[in-house]
Amino acid sequence: MPVEVGQIVEGKVTGITKFGAFVELPEGVTGLVHISEVADGFVKDVRDYLSCNDVVKVKVIAISEDGKVSLSIRKTRENSRPRRTNAMSFEEKLAKFLKESEERQKDLKKYVTKKGAGGYKRKAY
Repeated sequence: MPVEVGQIVEGKVTGITKFGAFVELPEGVTGLVHISEVADGFVKDVRDYLSCNDVVKVKVIAISEDGKVSLSIRKTRENSRPRRTNAMSFEEKLAKFLKESEERQKDLKKYVTKKGAGGYKRKAY
């Protein structure tokens, strides 16, 4: 049975590059999981997530006219991913950001105060 777009299948990682991973699917078809399709967050190095000979579930997201198969690991979890029920509201995110920002400013002021004890100081206008 040839692979089709939308199908979820298991495959074996056969190679890893800086731009993704090659996965061998059933019937000897090889496809590419682009680095952007490895995980939900930012992926700096594919090797942090995958190794050669790993068996992974992939979703076929495209097949080009010349037979290249595009795969996604990320989209296999899309429907099964639990929704966060305790998502922070905008006001809560803003309050958290302001608190962290104030803490950083305090640390920076302490550092500047220690470093600026004996040198030239600018005149405040």
